[in-house]
Amino acid sequence: MGFGSFNYWLRDGLNKGYAVAQININNLEFVQAIIEAAEEERAPIILGASEGALKYMGLDYAVAIAKTAAERASVPVMLHLDHGPNLDWVLKAIRNGFSSVMIDASRLPLEENIALTKKVVDLCHPLGIEVEAELGRITGTDDDLTVDERLATLCRPEDAERFVAETHVDALAAAIGSAHGHYKGKPELDFERLAAIREVTGIPLVLHGGSGIPDEDVKKAISLGIAKMNINTDNQEVFTAKVREVLAANPKMYDPRKYLGPGRDEIKAMVKKKLALTGSVNRV
Repeated sequence: MGFGSFNYWLRDGLNKGYAVAQININNLEFVQAIIEAAEEERAPIILGASEGALKYMGLDYAVAIAKTAAERASVPVMLHLDHGPNLDWVLKAIRNGFSSVMIDASRLPLEENIALTKKVVDLCHPLGIEVEAELGRITGTDDDLTVDERLATLCRPEDAERFVAETHVDALAAAIGSAHGHYKGKPELDFERLAAIREVTGIPLVLHGGSGIPDEDVKKAISLGIAKMNINTDNQEVFTAKVREVLAANPKMYDPRKYLGPGRDEIKAMVKKKLALTGSVNRV
């Protein structure tokens, strides 16, 4: 089969109380592990590809690998541009066959974010490509924010209502306190804010920075409207740890298949855990 429908599966998750996992890809082993896990767990899956990963893998290589995986898979697979920083990257994704895109204009003032996101939606929707956008600022864990500064980064429900009404975006990554990368302490998700945003927008919401959030908080967020959860750091960590372990135990090893394979197995095990956590197992 070809790529699945981003909008269909996120709406299904929203209506049935589960979240579709976006697992970011970084090389061939990541794609293989993710697809194997999704097939064994009968779960729809989104392959997330960031600007950095696409520059590393090569855009054409990444798309070719993802398309091959989708064509062979027995479960729905989607290829999603993660945090597209500008219109240029969105156009690259469209021309190369991505099934959905994220335009991240959250760094811009609200009016400019709305204008750019609407432009992307107007470009993508006639082509059957769905769009995710971001509102508020989902920080990185290197950001050392005061309480007032943290509140200033979060998405305001009234802004979310206007944003969705004017852009007609398909999914919204609303900043509610999660962060990318490593967390310095326990994440503090604003569930009251999330519930309010869900109430006024009515569309699937996205939780970025899914690695490191306690399981009980993930489940609560899904119950309040999160229909897509992004995972990357957890997989990078277990993959790298296993490669280091294998090489430390076998200092003369030089065949990359013998250390990348065990790393791939660790990713697969982690993805299975995340699929169970999101409630997306046996949805296909």
